[in-house]
Amino acid sequence: MIRYKKFMYRFVASLIIIAFVSNNNAFAQGEGEAIFKAQCANCHKPDQDYTGPALKGARDREPSKDWVYKWVANPSGMIASDAYAKGLAEKWKPTIMTAFPNLKKAEIDAILDYCDAYKAPEPTSGKPGAVGAPEDSNSSLMFGILTLILAIVAFILLQVNSNLRKLSDDKEGVLRGEPVPFYRNKTYLMSAVLLLFGLGGYYTINGAMGLGRMQNYQPEQPIYYSHKVHAGTNQISCLYCHGGAQDSKSGSIPSVNVCMNCHMSIKEYKGEAIVKEDGTQVNGTAEIQKLYAYAGWNPETKAYNPDNNGDGAPDGSRPIEWVKIHNLPDHVYFNHSQHIKVGKQQCQTCHGNIQEMPEVYQFSDLSMGWCINCHRESKVDFYNKADSTGNKFYSIYEKFHTDLKNKKMDSVTVEKIGGTECQKCHY
Repeated sequence: MIRYKKFMYRFVASLIIIAFVSNNNAFAQGEGEAIFKAQCANCHKPDQDYTGPALKGARDREPSKDWVYKWVANPSGMIASDAYAKGLAEKWKPTIMTAFPNLKKAEIDAILDYCDAYKAPEPTSGKPGAVGAPEDSNSSLMFGILTLILAIVAFILLQVNSNLRKLSDDKEGVLRGEPVPFYRNKTYLMSAVLLLFGLGGYYTINGAMGLGRMQNYQPEQPIYYSHKVHAGTNQISCLYCHGGAQDSKSGSIPSVNVCMNCHMSIKEYKGEAIVKEDGTQVNGTAEIQKLYAYAGWNPETKAYNPDNNGDGAPDGSRPIEWVKIHNLPDHVYFNHSQHIKVGKQQCQTCHGNIQEMPEVYQFSDLSMGWCINCHRESKVDFYNKADSTGNKFYSIYEKFHTDLKNKKMDSVTVEKIGGTECQKCHY
């Protein structure tokens, strides 16, 4: 009997070791991926330049082996003293990397290992965000299957142990009662109840937290408007169309007149082919004709339709019924001008690489945690009286000026000026 027990213990231990070793690399890579997505993904991509440089192969470009640890901990200090860091700052100005002094060397290595091993997945659908989703779901499925297999193996071994014990008792003449069937065993039943309760609670909480989240939402618009053509190819400033973003709470949707400022003279599309995510080609000239219909503009006579009904607008004109993409709950206050003019944030911080989007979709999940993390990491651009640089909005915080001057702190985040207080964002 003792020999059978030793055999079972060794068998179970071997299974656990094999499972651990086979998934050790995947776990390490998953850890690097998790840290990258939490700390780096707002500004970096593994395989291409974004707000900052691509991180794949970053260690091959660095001047020394431990350079990256110093850079991550204190970018501003490195820019002042290191030629390579100064070159990076010059290339990517005005953006300066946020310091992450709390990241350990092992975590930085995990991030870079993940980026070096990164391979862009093949898109499996026309929807944005589909890229990468199959890989994540496959990983979760793999771990789920592995856990289920180990649980089944453990259950089988328990049954084998019970049967072997019964055979041993029969051989040695030991009288024992009949073993309780597993479906009546209170331990098994309680374990199953706890498991179901835990899984149900997990999925219920995740579902509740995900209510109202619309990341990757991409509705079909009445006119196929390509930001890639306008903001990317033609380099039209975001603030030309969304002027309210720097002066008011709302980012504002441009009126038809704003569109017509250019399209009075541009009536044909002659640029590169516009292709949707599903591979369908868009007729740019036909989309311009839709704009003319909304504006009440006659491209042949190069004039607006007459106002025969006296309503103050050309006959046939009407507002474009754009479908709103980015929605926040009613109890959340968000001011665009506070972030763009005062905080000096780029549109890409929240809206992603907008100049490369054929049609806009919601890039960020816009969750409270996402906003809080940004407030904790974003530094305040204080006004400097000596050279008249920085933002005068923050001139009231003289204490921070003094502490920075006396080197009691190297930077001030939005969190330190109340950026994470509940009443700042909630009515």
